[in-house]
Amino acid sequence: MEKSESTSGDTPRPWQSYHTVYTNAKAGMDGVDKERVQKIVYGMSKGSKYFENEERKEAFMRGKIESMRVQCAKLTPADISQYQMVADRRILELEATRDLSRIWLHVDMDAFYAAVETLSNPSLKGKPMAVGSMSMISTANYEARRFGVRAAMPGFIARKLCPELIFVPVDFKKYTYCSDLTRKVFQKYDPNFMAASLDEAYLDITNVCKQRGITSGEIAEELRTSVYKETGLTCSAGVGPNRLLAKVCSDINKPNGQFILPNDRLAVMTFISSLPIRKIGGIGKVTEHILRDVFGINTCEDMLQKGGFLCALFSHSTADFFLSVGLGLGKTENPQVMLRKSISNERTFAATDDEALLHQKLSDLAEMLSSDMQKEGLLGRTLTLKLKTASFEIRTRAVTLQKYICSSEDILKYASKLLKAELPVSLRLIGLRLSQFNKDMVGAPSETRQKTLTDFLISGDANRKSTSDNSSLGSIVDSHEICSYEGREGRDLLDGSDLPDLEGNHTFSSNAGGMEKIYEPLKNETANKVIAPDPKSHQNAVTGLLEADSSSVEFACSSLDEVNKRANLLDDEAVSSSNQEELLLWVNDYKCSLCGIELPLGFVEERQEHSDFHLAERLQKEESRHETKTLMLRHRFSLKENIRSQSKRKKQKISPKDKGHIPIDMFFVKSFQNF
Repeated sequence: MEKSESTSGDTPRPWQSYHTVYTNAKAGMDGVDKERVQKIVYGMSKGSKYFENEERKEAFMRGKIESMRVQCAKLTPADISQYQMVADRRILELEATRDLSRIWLHVDMDAFYAAVETLSNPSLKGKPMAVGSMSMISTANYEARRFGVRAAMPGFIARKLCPELIFVPVDFKKYTYCSDLTRKVFQKYDPNFMAASLDEAYLDITNVCKQRGITSGEIAEELRTSVYKETGLTCSAGVGPNRLLAKVCSDINKPNGQFILPNDRLAVMTFISSLPIRKIGGIGKVTEHILRDVFGINTCEDMLQKGGFLCALFSHSTADFFLSVGLGLGKTENPQVMLRKSISNERTFAATDDEALLHQKLSDLAEMLSSDMQKEGLLGRTLTLKLKTASFEIRTRAVTLQKYICSSEDILKYASKLLKAELPVSLRLIGLRLSQFNKDMVGAPSETRQKTLTDFLISGDANRKSTSDNSSLGSIVDSHEICSYEGREGRDLLDGSDLPDLEGNHTFSSNAGGMEKIYEPLKNETANKVIAPDPKSHQNAVTGLLEADSSSVEFACSSLDEVNKRANLLDDEAVSSSNQEELLLWVNDYKCSLCGIELPLGFVEERQEHSDFHLAERLQKEESRHETKTLMLRHRFSLKENIRSQSKRKKQKISPKDKGHIPIDMFFVKSFQNF
């Protein structure tokens, strides 16, 4: 081989390790000259930004493979034996879940876009043709695939592989129309069929087979004939006991064929044993190389034999997936409702760093996304911006808002902020996605915005006033006023007329005339040595209240120790609240540490609003907690009032010399005698 071609690699054939674009897993490419395709792809790509990006990905993959080899070499025989026991036990558990009661059919249209274009223009029949452009191909017909041309391949490389290749522009209106026709056929066999894309679907044909008394093969044949009569297009079908196997089967006899896998365990295990791992959905180029180069796994059966290594080096869920593949297990349940998770749009264009052009592209995408959202009647909170740079680097930037949006103005507003943070940059693709939809679209309109701090305080104030009017908390028990000192926000919990002092100053107010009598000495009677409330000492505040008018207040404290304990508890809760405020920070200047909401650094107003929301949420929780405490306090008062009423008849009158202020310890001693 030429010397110049070996300069970028250690082998004389560097294209052999360059697996970009080419794969023989696609239907119609089994007989392709793999080395020729790889050599042309390598030569056409070498030196480009795309090539450099692929080299970086290749280097990362090789590093990962080498790292896993090192980890694998460190496993001792005892480790391997232990992990093999884990794998064997897990295989038995997975085997117990095998369900052979359902019959699934996967239908896949043959070269769908290309077939639709050929149907529109019969002169294309029998000629190598691709839907797309010189920049990128969406799909290719089977005549073009014989040359190694396939989807996701740049058009200029495809033309090098097949000089006679004809390009046809994409027309999604045609494809959507034909897709709707096929789906009408699918509904006759399974009203709840699962559409995987415009050109493929999963159907549960269990009931149809039982009701009509015919085999799954006959159903598949009938369905394919119906699709052809309805659309003039051919499709391939696969039948199996689960969706994973049905999809594999539909690819075996493409185009215009079908393959039936019986609902029998022996038949499934025989079928899966020699199946190449790349045929399994979810196992791509990188996973294939890791499994093959690290563990020597080439077929699905190999996964069971190397189960111990898989359990040792992969996560629990990943190892379970590999073992399930080795057993031929897949999903068999039929979800009744498939909720849409996101709506997105993206556009590819020639690489540019023109900011005006990029903003125009963004504006067009915002309009399209808004239109799609309104058609679906949806609102979303999480907006994601996808960018592909001129060097083919993929970047995604997201923001999770406090309100639901769908208008093009709102989408463009927040998307522009995300894009601005990336400029200057040369881009070749921009995409927008909205997700985290509102779930209350039916019936009464839902609250589309989270409460701000001001909204919370106003509504909370109204609630407290309403509560006070109904006397649900601030009730009077046997003509005695209930006084509760709240230290965290510096307010009386029973007071619904004042908002908390957000500066941290302790204030006192009341909602009953009797309470003003108690608080008045605290505010004015300094000559009588009344102890003023100190923000640093809840004990002083309690003492001041006692000395102000000990005869008019009943406390739910059974001892001085309990008073101290309550004061300490309030201090602890205040410290806890301040710690909670400090915990609100932005991880990597991006994500809220409390709820995970994504607000980049440029979203200043939104960040402040979000901080206010968490503060309001905290205040709401504290208010709810203290309302519960007050209700418990009131309950204890009610129980003790009966005891007090009986003991008061026996109580001796206080002599004139005892009518002045008494020490606090003596007050509690005398009070306890009443209990």
